[in-house]
Amino acid sequence: MSRADQLFIENCRDILDHGVWDTDLPVRPRWEDGTPAHTVKKFGIVNRYNLQEEFPILTIRRTYWKTAVDELLWIWQKKSNNIHDLNAHIWDQWADETGSIGKAYGYQLAVKHRYPEGEMDQVDRVLYDLKHNPASRRIMTNIYNFQDLHEMNLYPCAYSMTFNVSGNVLNAILNQRSQDMLAANNWNVVQYAVLVHMFAQVSGLVPGELVHVIADAHIYDRHVPIVEKMLTQAQSPAPKFTVDPSVTDFYAFTRDSFALEGYTPLPLRIRSPLPFKEETL
Repeated sequence: MSRADQLFIENCRDILDHGVWDTDLPVRPRWEDGTPAHTVKKFGIVNRYNLQEEFPILTIRRTYWKTAVDELLWIWQKKSNNIHDLNAHIWDQWADETGSIGKAYGYQLAVKHRYPEGEMDQVDRVLYDLKHNPASRRIMTNIYNFQDLHEMNLYPCAYSMTFNVSGNVLNAILNQRSQDMLAANNWNVVQYAVLVHMFAQVSGLVPGELVHVIADAHIYDRHVPIVEKMLTQAQSPAPKFTVDPSVTDFYAFTRDSFALEGYTPLPLRIRSPLPFKEETL
């Protein structure tokens, strides 16, 4: 059993057995047939992943991790808000006729801010501090910019990262306001585990812990049978994750800079319906 499998099963079992339904409340998301998409949720889930021990990817269901990495690079490396810069089509429903998703995600990371050391965007500030101020307790990013929310086609769900160096180990906290457990939980965990590996490698550090803090962890009503099926799936050991050691520039990573050895997830031949224009990322 991988640690990711264990935590996912524990979280979902807790949500299904002890969560709170919102069926008595009006909700914004809808299924494609117009039916309200209700959820059962738990508040305040915190998961810890030790990246030195294993890579946190599910084996009870395939996570399309290369596509997840592609989206991660789109946001953090390209700092883009245009779907034409993204290989996958996961953002298509949020884009306007030009391909823009508004002032969201990568747009916020590209905005330059003034510091005593000069002007830098949030990503470059993290890179600067990891190399020059590793003892700092101020190494963080935040893309939930209230001033720009009205110009975002989707409010950020995973919205802030806090980085902390202990000795030569890079740890990080991911804060997420909303988490669709079936569609995006492991997707996000994989992405930000890769991000910690990236920052660590180019900064001469080793990856440590990723702490994932979820305010609202929920399962949609039409996802319940799928999740129940997943919880009965056999589990496998976590695969081995490797990063191309020759990459020393954060902006030189590509999706092919990463590899998983021994990833043999079980097939889950059930289509997962998605709510129309809901926050799954």
